[in-house]
Formats: sequence, C-alpha cells, structure tokens
Amino acid sequence: MKHLPLAALSVLALAATACGSGFEDKPSAAPQSSGPVSLRVLIASSGDSETAAVKQAAEAWAKSSGNQAEVTPAQDIHQQLGQAFAGGTPPDVFYVDAARFADYASVGALEPYADKISNPDDFYPSLRTTFTRDGKFYCAPKDFSTLALIVNDDLWKKAGAEIPTTWEQLTSAAEKLKAKGITPLALGDTRDRMGAFMVQAGGWITSPDGTKATADSPENLQALEYVQKLVKEKLAQSPKQLGADWSGAAFGEGKAAMTIEGNWIKGALKADHPDLKYSVHELPAGAKKGTLSFTNCWGIAAKSANKAAAISFVEAMTKADQQLTFAKAFGVMPSRQSAKDGYVKEFPGDTAFVNGADYAQGPVNAAKMDSVLSDFDAQLQQLASKDPKTILARLQKNTQSALGE
Repeated sequence: MKHLPLAALSVLALAATACGSGFEDKPSAAPQSSGPVSLRVLIASSGDSETAAVKQAAEAWAKSSGNQAEVTPAQDIHQQLGQAFAGGTPPDVFYVDAARFADYASVGALEPYADKISNPDDFYPSLRTTFTRDGKFYCAPKDFSTLALIVNDDLWKKAGAEIPTTWEQLTSAAEKLKAKGITPLALGDTRDRMGAFMVQAGGWITSPDGTKATADSPENLQALEYVQKLVKEKLAQSPKQLGADWSGAAFGEGKAAMTIEGNWIKGALKADHPDLKYSVHELPAGAKKGTLSFTNCWGIAAKSANKAAAISFVEAMTKADQQLTFAKAFGVMPSRQSAKDGYVKEFPGDTAFVNGADYAQGPVNAAKMDSVLSDFDAQLQQLASKDPKTILARLQKNTQSALGE
C-alpha cells in the first residue's frame, strides 16, 4: 500500500490552513457550473485492464448524461493529489486510499457526498465506517479486498491436517506441517497482515471513530503473544526469511503451505504458478472472526465546480451491475452488498474473501498516523525478540501523541 510522501502531505496540510485556501471556508459553497461539464477523473490504476474498463464506463456515462469525463491514470496518485490540492486545482473525482482518507478529510479537501447517491446503505457497513468521519459518510467505496487463508492443497494433503477455523486449530495444523518438514505459514511482518490477529482477539489500534488510542489493551497483547509464538517456533516465517519479496511469491514457489493474503494473490498465482492447486478459506477466529479490508473510495474535491455531475458519475460507477463488470474486467470485489450473489456466482472461489466483509476492519481512520504506523511495522519485524507489551505501550504513546490526546 503506497503512502503520500511526507513532503507532499505537508504541502497539503499547509494548503488547508493557508489564508484563502477554501478548504476550511465551507468548501461546499464553491461556485457550481451549470449545463454540460467536463469532469477530470484521476485514478490509481492497477494496469491496462482497469484503465480501459473505467474509461469505457466513463464514456457510457458521458453519452447518457451529456457531459464529458477525462480519465487519467496517475503515476503516483498520492503525490499528484497533494500537488493538485496545494495548487488549488484538484481533479473533480479521484481514487482515495482508505489509509489516506482521514488525512484528506481532516483538512476539508473532500466533499461529503456519499449519502446523496442512491441506496447508500447498500455498501457494506464495514466500508461505510472506513469512509465516515465526524458522522459524515464522505465518499462511496469503489471496491474492496480482504485477507483470507490461502492453502496449498497438495502440501496440506501430505501433512494430513484439517483446515483451521480457530487459533488452536491453526497451531495444531502448523505443527503437523512442520513435523513433515514443511514450512507452515508465510506471514507478512507488518500491521497489514499481523493486524488481523488483533482484530480476531477483539482489539485494534484506535477506537472506531479514530479519536482514541486503544493499542495497549489485553486483546492486542493476546494477539501479539499468539503471533510471537508462531514466529518463535517457526510455525510462521516472513517472506524475507523464505527468500521472497512477498508472501504470495513464497507460497507460489511451494516454500510454505499457507499464507494470509488478499484476493490480489489470484492474479499473481495464475501468472507465475498456473499449475498450483490451492484453496481459499476464511481466517481462523480468535475470540471472534476478524480480517482486514483494503479499499478505495471515489473522492470528490470540495473545491470542484462540478459536484452535481461528479456525484452522477460516481453513482454510475458504483451501480451493482457496473461493479460486476469491473470485477470481471480486473478482479476487484464489489462494494455493494446487492452485488454479492452475482459476484460469488461468477467467482465461487472468492467466497471466503467476500464473506470477510461482514467482520473486516479497515485501516486506521485518523490523520497524521503515517510515522506512527511505520514505527509499529518496524517493531513487528522484531517481534521474535521484543516484548509484545513494550511494543504496544510504544504504539499507544505514539498514537495518543498523533491524536492529540
């Protein structure tokens, strides 16, 4: 997950507080254009398939609405948005990474429009929460991914293990695999993977509204102690320990029988290991089921003079049938619950990923947390030798400082 460079973020913050910036002067009062308009749309495309699909959908909207939409795939969307906001010329519509949402919303850069499009309650509640701040549902979720347990079917059969549905069963299965000389689990050593265990234990880094630090809790301690046990006993190893760039590569090369990844792993395995037999399962539960979600929303600039057309554009992009078209084109999961049945029918192997939406935790919904979370990642990479309670106490202190508690 890419992050906005600190310099660009600083520029954005300065632009938000500078005299006459417009970000804090009732941005919704920006003069609005009438008649046909031309929207500027900036996307963080995953590749040619996504770019082509969005452009095609934009052309269909333009034809039906009488407007125009120029879709541009960004080279570095966070940097480009930061510069555009600082210069006072943001695109009308743009992708907003959930991990950056609070930074943009906190300085008034985003128009809170999402409740104005049809059936906003159709978006998964966990995704609505991700893009809600101060009680306002800002922007419509574009699509999403969740983490699930990916299992190498051949290695699993060799070990004679059962598919785990609890932490205890995960440990038991991992021990059976290790006894057969098989590395059990390839696990990324950052919050974007290990954090799922915190959610399963009933904890998280901040309160749901992002205003309170909740890192130093018994639930989070239980989670990190469990993961530490896996790491110390080599039941779980990082991609680096397995000689790979990421867990999906280690899994694809047969260096581990399990990994915890999102549905993006499908494309990588199909391209690099087309003969690998694997299956996807919901993550084992701790005190409860839990996973992490990764998503973008369709942001609309508070300074846009074309808000009515922009909302109409997002409405078209997020209809259930259009989301299913996007899913077939470039592999994303629809953010609307009404598209779930159609998606699962088309991609039955993704059922575990989709089911995770019901209990997924989105990224930390608070501004100015980038350095705090980077430091937490650095601590997690030393989990085998560090006291989990010390790690969480440090995270708690840093989070409180960032939140101004």
